Amino acid sequence: MISRSTIDKVFETARVEEVIGEFVQLKKSGSNYKGLSPFSEERSPSFMVSPVKQIWKDFSSGKGGNVVTFLMEQEHYSYPEAIRFLAKRYNIEIEETEQSNEQKHQADERESMFIVSEFARDYFHETLLENTQGKAIGLSYFKERGFTDETIRKFQLGYSLNEWDAFSSEALNKGYNLKYLESTGLTIVKDDLLSSTGTKQFDRFKGRVMFPIHSMSGRVLGFGGRILINDKKAAKYLNSPESEIYHKGNVLYGIYYAKQSIAKEDNCFLVEGYTDVISLNQAGIENVVSSSGTALSENQIRLINRLTKNITILFDGDAAGMRASIRGIDLILEQGLNVKVVMFPDGDDPDSFSKKVTSQELKEYLKQNSKDFINFKVALLMEEAQHDPVKKAGLIRDIVVSISKIPDRIQREVYIQECSRIMDISENVLFNELAQIDKKEQRDAAKRPVQEKPTEAVMQKTPQFEKVNELQKYEREIIKILLLYGNNEVDFVDIIAGEESDDRDFNAIKKVKFSNVVSKEIYLNLHDDEVEFTDETFKNIYYEIIYQLNQDETISVDMLVNHENNEVANLVTTILMDDERHVLSNWERKDIFIRSKKSDLPKMVLDAIYNIRRILIEQKINSLIAEVGIEEERDKIMESIINYNNLKQRLFERLNRVV
Repeated sequence: MISRSTIDKVFETARVEEVIGEFVQLKKSGSNYKGLSPFSEERSPSFMVSPVKQIWKDFSSGKGGNVVTFLMEQEHYSYPEAIRFLAKRYNIEIEETEQSNEQKHQADERESMFIVSEFARDYFHETLLENTQGKAIGLSYFKERGFTDETIRKFQLGYSLNEWDAFSSEALNKGYNLKYLESTGLTIVKDDLLSSTGTKQFDRFKGRVMFPIHSMSGRVLGFGGRILINDKKAAKYLNSPESEIYHKGNVLYGIYYAKQSIAKEDNCFLVEGYTDVISLNQAGIENVVSSSGTALSENQIRLINRLTKNITILFDGDAAGMRASIRGIDLILEQGLNVKVVMFPDGDDPDSFSKKVTSQELKEYLKQNSKDFINFKVALLMEEAQHDPVKKAGLIRDIVVSISKIPDRIQREVYIQECSRIMDISENVLFNELAQIDKKEQRDAAKRPVQEKPTEAVMQKTPQFEKVNELQKYEREIIKILLLYGNNEVDFVDIIAGEESDDRDFNAIKKVKFSNVVSKEIYLNLHDDEVEFTDETFKNIYYEIIYQLNQDETISVDMLVNHENNEVANLVTTILMDDERHVLSNWERKDIFIRSKKSDLPKMVLDAIYNIRRILIEQKINSLIAEVGIEEERDKIMESIINYNNLKQRLFERLNRVV
């Protein structure tokens, strides 16, 4: 685990404008920088970077944060991966916190496997480009497939010599441990009583062209190898076996190269093989990944879901192959993603078709032939079912089962209507069938452990729904004041007399001035009223601020901007960048100036506190009104309601509002 001191050093050293400048073209704008959003298509720049505050904000997408959160959004790194990336960029040595011997051993094991895998990648790639056999066999194969030198280098393609232990011997000579060569699956170790070591090793990928399989952050997890000779006993494609670092069901081939394009295009093309990914990429379609010949898994779908809600499956023209693959559609729908399908002409797959047409023609074909899953299933199965009522009924039932997997009820209804139109069958019949499927699901669910209540019950609007939103509005205002002005000391005015006057003689009200630090005044008021924030992120930020005040008596905004909780860091950044928004519009040239809020600070503080009190009082009154029907408590409840209404009236007077 990375030590706190290393994380602090990374944040102290890394410059947000330098790191983001490698991904976004930034131009100076006053004390800030601005540029086009990397997360959306736009013509006017709404992406801002503040070197002073070391934060960024994208007003088009709503995203924002510090240098680490940018890498997490742009490169889809985890928090530790982003820290390690920055540490490497700024030559910062990473210190690990004290771990148990078991944790250290496990971390060392994984890192050793990564190191061995990266050596193998470089060895196979160099063999392909430099070795006589590699060039004659491996490189020739890739050239015949139409791959350019740039593509071969980009995907780090390689070749494993057609010799029993060429790779393993080279790795051992370089000092790599046989234990990790075996655990990664690169080397097969067998007992051999005649050898001095008692074992003999063989290269798993002997005589194959090599496809390195990367994680989302670019680390080599394993390999896929294709044999180039006709050997009926050997599998055409061979993958690395499951290991500590490689799990087939958690990996998508090409995700490292596709992640930015997927997020930008808001769509992911899903194909079957390695060469499909590479050929489409070379043709200009970069948002493409492959399940590497394995059945699509939930974890693979979740990996895509981090980048987009839209998947387009590209099927070969082979109908039998498509039938075997459509099972993955229901799994995608069940995960709440949108599915479309493209079928290529008979005899073609994405690899071959991309070589027959231009890049523009390929893009047009994918756009024009993209069908939703209902139309796809009908087109695939209707021809053989249209003259057979039993088969047609089975097809309709199969489509309704797919629709039942969709979590969103509105989407369900739209698809039911579409199915009714295409299949020429009553909507009522389809809805009845859907209801039967849902009932069966509910019966099956009843046999499992009790789950949470249905979503509909949670989302029902309650009488206090709007009030809760209003309360969160003022909770946000409190957080904003604490972040921007929490350390300021200002003069407040307190009303200490005249509040109990029935005749409302406001001339008798006595106002007393006193000085206090903004954060302490807010804390004292909220503490006295026993106010708890209803929004979880606001609550987390508030507790962090109170902790800082107890430790140092000041608020460190930098600690909040660089917080490990991404929601906290993002919200803090959004609030801090609100005041920078006017830079984008160049308001100064239009003679529009932002009035300083500092002079109004005492009123801002008290207004936010009074409004929170007002909303809480209104909620209390509503709850008491609901209890009025209790006969024996009615007088007591009515008295409480009157008292709370009086308090509410005084708050309105302080807020200069009319009831």
